[in-house]
Amino acid sequence: MTSSPPLQAASSSARDPWQAAEELAADLNHPDIGWVVFFCSVEYDLESLAAALNHHFQQIELVGCTTAGELGSEGYLQGSITALGWKRQQFFLATSLLQPLEDFSLARAQQEVEQLQALSRAAFPEGRQQFAMTLFDGLSSQEELVLVTLNAVLGSIPHFGGSAGDDVRLANTHVFCQGAFHTRAAVLLLFTTPLPFEVFSTHPLQPLDSKLVVTEADASQRRVYELNAEPAAEVYARLTGKALDELTPEDFALNPLAVKLGQDYYVRSIQQINQDLSLTFYCAVGKGSVLTVMRPQPLLPDLQQQLLDIQTRIGPALMTLGCDCFLRRLELQAGQQAEEARAFFRQHRIVGFNTYGEHFAGLHVNQTFTGVVLGSGHVSS
Repeated sequence: MTSSPPLQAASSSARDPWQAAEELAADLNHPDIGWVVFFCSVEYDLESLAAALNHHFQQIELVGCTTAGELGSEGYLQGSITALGWKRQQFFLATSLLQPLEDFSLARAQQEVEQLQALSRAAFPEGRQQFAMTLFDGLSSQEELVLVTLNAVLGSIPHFGGSAGDDVRLANTHVFCQGAFHTRAAVLLLFTTPLPFEVFSTHPLQPLDSKLVVTEADASQRRVYELNAEPAAEVYARLTGKALDELTPEDFALNPLAVKLGQDYYVRSIQQINQDLSLTFYCAVGKGSVLTVMRPQPLLPDLQQQLLDIQTRIGPALMTLGCDCFLRRLELQAGQQAEEARAFFRQHRIVGFNTYGEHFAGLHVNQTFTGVVLGSGHVSS
């Protein structure tokens, strides 16, 4: 007899929050499952959804966030809720609600991580391989400070995560922990498991020769006022060859800008154009930064190669938990590849959400696919 898999995916496209929670519970409310991590559309009434989830999962800890799109068993989803249930025999999840995020200190990070480690040691004294995941209010503008602080404390523990979305409404994004949805907050999850895994981040963008210097900015507000000593929005529009009033999020996806750190390029995606011709970004961009214009490349071949390479190291994949920038989704849709992507995610058993920014090794990045591949623990013959 074959044993059941150590984690279980489920999703629901029911618009009524109580029906959606009931459908998730039909697959995930099982005595072996100790935790459910979920990602949901803001189309749900979140107060009702919280009540429904708490009712149907009374013995299971729930953690999650709102999205700019969901990745479920059927690929790209919208207006839905998708989730992963984690079995107690192979996983232990220690979770913490981080609130407030302002002035998040090294001492606070140390305290939070030590508490999670103590819980993990008690529950899983052996086979203590660990990785961490963060979920943030995607409009809090606090990722940079908190992530670099957490990373200093996590040390060698690999870390990834994503910033919550709201279907590109740019109004309210939420994380879920301790039975309720929260804003101006983040959730830290520490996973302990004997199974093999690998945390990764990837994008196929290639740098061009064009450079833009940030000559006036407010990094705390993620706002760039001038590029090359001209109004930032005018410079960017000229770069794309479009008029200012024609620019859309799809144009931001197809004309990305990046900063170079060491030998690697990290995208700084544009959130919106403001009336004063400044640009608001999803990541902090400081005065004096040099932005490189990047050329998009096919997304799915790059991601497929990453997943195949990882499986040569850890064996066959059980599931991939992924944080996929919503601009990548827009790029695939603009290229008429939405159905191809849907099939790809089904084939590779990818579950997760479209983000307002990804987290990797203490950095807040954009326009990447960042996640963890979970190995089955079985070696191919």
